[in-house]
Amino acid sequence: MRRPALPNNERIILENETHSTTQTRTNAMDIPYDITLQALQTYHALHGDLVIPRRYTVTSTAFPSDWYGLDLSSTVYNMKWWQLHIQERPDRVAELNRLGFVWERLQPEWNLVLEALITYYNLHGHVLVPNQFVVPLDNAQWPRATWGIPLGKSVYRIRARHDFLRGPTAEARRQQLEGLGFVWDVHEERFLKFYDIMWHYARLEQCGPFSPGERTQVLKVPAQYVVPSEDPQWPEAFWGYPLGVKCHAVRQKGLYVKKHPERRRLLEELGFRWTGNSNLGWLEVVHAAAIYSKLHNRSLDVPIHFVVPKPHEWIGEEWPVPI
Repeated sequence: MRRPALPNNERIILENETHSTTQTRTNAMDIPYDITLQALQTYHALHGDLVIPRRYTVTSTAFPSDWYGLDLSSTVYNMKWWQLHIQERPDRVAELNRLGFVWERLQPEWNLVLEALITYYNLHGHVLVPNQFVVPLDNAQWPRATWGIPLGKSVYRIRARHDFLRGPTAEARRQQLEGLGFVWDVHEERFLKFYDIMWHYARLEQCGPFSPGERTQVLKVPAQYVVPSEDPQWPEAFWGYPLGVKCHAVRQKGLYVKKHPERRRLLEELGFRWTGNSNLGWLEVVHAAAIYSKLHNRSLDVPIHFVVPKPHEWIGEEWPVPI
């Protein structure tokens, strides 16, 4: 004989009987305040605060059974929950205060993300947030309401999906982000940094557009060149940049310039060399060898690792190349 269908509430009881629950609700907002308070007290007893991680789903039997499988954080830190259960109830406000309820989180998520971005900018001087960055917990440098925000993912979604940037507030929010120097195209930002460092190198080495006299010196960067730290000739933001390695990647792999002819043009205007030392012209090699011979008593017994030094007697395009 076929078993008759059960009412919805009885079906839920059977499906969840392994958790000893008689839960019939799917909307956490409808759970009575007293039961939610017990859940908050349980979380506080387990963790010592109410800085509940985003999307915190109750899976422990230590919590009231009504809350099993539901998102505690997104419920209690929601203005609708406050309106339903807390508004005009000072006794409940006092109870939550004693537990350390984070009232600052009762605001739109955009406000919290923006506050976290402002803090990140104040700490780092930019908002190029790594994808995996999460605002640390128990860190006094960060507003408590922002603890646990996956800020890197939020930034990625803003950039890739335009999260938070729809509707009538979109333009105002864009302006807020741009005021922080928000980078909409990370690849463009990285190329511009490379270009700025190349420009600075060309100026210091007096090559490319900064060449003295009528002859333009080719812009060549040694393969292992790294921008020196603690060097007053270089902006601090450039210290430690592996310029030689980047030049090789641009030349061999098309880093930054693949499918970007305008970027190639900008580098060419700086005198950037698209071929490595292995492709030096024959006359260039002969010229360098002649100078070596002159400086070494007509000897061309060149050590295998010899690199043309920079002193002024090595004139022309030979420096710095292995010969």
